Amino acid sequence: MPSKLIQRYQSVQNRIEKACIQANREPLSVHLLAVSKTKPVADVTELAQQGQNAFGENYVQEALEKIAIHPELEWHFIGPIQSNKTKPIAENFAWVHSVDRLKIAQRLSAQRPENLAPLNILLEVNISNEANKAGFSESEVLDMVTEIAQLPRLKLRGLMAIPIAETDYQKQRQPFAKMRQLLTQLQHHLPNCQLDTLSMGMSGDLQAAIEEGATMVRIGTDIF
Repeated sequence: MPSKLIQRYQSVQNRIEKACIQANREPLSVHLLAVSKTKPVADVTELAQQGQNAFGENYVQEALEKIAIHPELEWHFIGPIQSNKTKPIAENFAWVHSVDRLKIAQRLSAQRPENLAPLNILLEVNISNEANKAGFSESEVLDMVTEIAQLPRLKLRGLMAIPIAETDYQKQRQPFAKMRQLLTQLQHHLPNCQLDTLSMGMSGDLQAAIEEGATMVRIGTDIF
């Protein structure tokens, strides 16, 4: 009998597959990022044994302890970034989802070690225009993207957003649709960039996100 953790993990995988089928998408086109912040490393180990490779963390110190135990996994930093934390993030993660200003991108670029592959980054978009939320506005993304894309040691891959939580399915879809349209604009603007990633959708709205083109869903609550 699988553990409760594995049962929940498999249930989330089934939800993703079902949402992809409903959206006429290939199930393998959506990657599951298991958000393991505040969870014990034993849980990470158990999921890794099931084949889960990508894990998301919000807190640098906690993440570094887990990375030391599982350096073979793909680690994604998804939390707010303070300027004094860019160095350990640049040195230890494969992906950063929460680049919310030019200065942070510049610091990550300068501090990414030469011996590592370029750091995959996503620009965080404040798609619901919330006054107290981090992230670029849609117009700022269009203004900044060329400069950020040219920074060395970084690989701009796309966009990330956390819209206002809604329970109505159609209301959930609206900001995700705007994100898809914004990524399409960037792809036309920067045809030589590998802009292939939309990180959006969490436990409560993953179906709407997948319907609107999410390529990566960040799931914590429903797994852990």
